[in-house]
Amino acid sequence: MGRLDNKIALITGGNSGIGFAAARLFAAEGAQVIICGRDKQAIEVAASELGVTGLHADVSSLSDLDRLYAEIGKRFGHLDIVFANAGVANLIPFADVTEQQLDSMFAINVKGVFFTVQKALPLLKDGSSIVLTSSIANSRGTPLFSVYSATKAAVRSLARSLTNDLRSRNIRVNSLSPGPTETPMAGKLGVPDDKAALFAASMAPQIPVGRMGRAEEVANAALFLASDESSFITGVDLAADGGMAQI
Repeated sequence: MGRLDNKIALITGGNSGIGFAAARLFAAEGAQVIICGRDKQAIEVAASELGVTGLHADVSSLSDLDRLYAEIGKRFGHLDIVFANAGVANLIPFADVTEQQLDSMFAINVKGVFFTVQKALPLLKDGSSIVLTSSIANSRGTPLFSVYSATKAAVRSLARSLTNDLRSRNIRVNSLSPGPTETPMAGKLGVPDDKAALFAASMAPQIPVGRMGRAEEVANAALFLASDESSFITGVDLAADGGMAQI
């Protein structure tokens, strides 16, 4: 038996990185998985490779979310798991941050997470699990990360508030905070492909386990929070970071 047998799970940002690894793992554990993302072609390719349902939606657009949940309701009827994983990261010197850059990151990382959960409520069964992707940046002060860290701190705070907001329905809400992880996000941070190995090597001394994480390892943590194995856990921030932010 799989740990997610008979569960229906939505994973936002499911076409690459942690979301893609989680979609593969959730499906292997018996869930019916829906992935969504902003890039329609990338979602279609990922969904075909994974054998899951792929739907196009930009989480920063409320009309996209309305269409997403209308389609999920039509096809599946309800949800048991929401993994609000979609996010972006741009490393910008504080003095150079523009209003557009700040608005863009908050729109996806905070507004997108907030309304992904709010608009899922009519479909979520009592006793469901919600997992929000935060980051160890939520508790660290790192140069170039001012906006990104602020968005991820907001997500961690949101998990606390929603834990109380949704307690009457026994819906558990937890945040998941990856550390440095080998995903396409490194490229989005401005690390070119030919420098990825050097970037990983430079990070390794800061991580007690001596290396960057793999997307599959973070997906395992998401699976734990999504499954009934964590039935007595809510409101926490689970760091999958090799100990980087813990010591």
